[in-house]
Amino acid sequence: MKVTRALLGAAGLALIGVGASLLADVRDLTGVLVWLGGSVVLHDGLIAPLVLLAGLALVRGGACGAVRGALVVAGALTVVALPVLLRPGRRANASVLPLDYPRNWLIAMAVVGAVTALALAVRGLARRRRSPS
Repeated sequence: MKVTRALLGAAGLALIGVGASLLADVRDLTGVLVWLGGSVVLHDGLIAPLVLLAGLALVRGGACGAVRGALVVAGALTVVALPVLLRPGRRANASVLPLDYPRNWLIAMAVVGAVTALALAVRGLARRRRSPS
């Protein structure tokens, strides 16, 4: 366990070094710092509290861990896809965003839902087999 933790710490420090070296080449460092600060404020002030409140509501509502996990995955996929989902209209250069992103996002959401339903079904079957009838 200690070796794993040390390796993960070393990998994290190496990635911090890579990030710091990439920041050395940035011409507009204040813009980067404003973006980083804004992302921290947005995450800690809005996104994290909303996720915690939604998780609390789901737990009180009786939703199991698989459903909560699926909602976290769906939320993360949606946040990553938002820039291309919200991009209005046609693009001047069709090769910039060549795929049908809204369709692909819906497919990803359907896969998350199907995997969650499958996990719940397998869990239900396992419980039925264990319980004496």
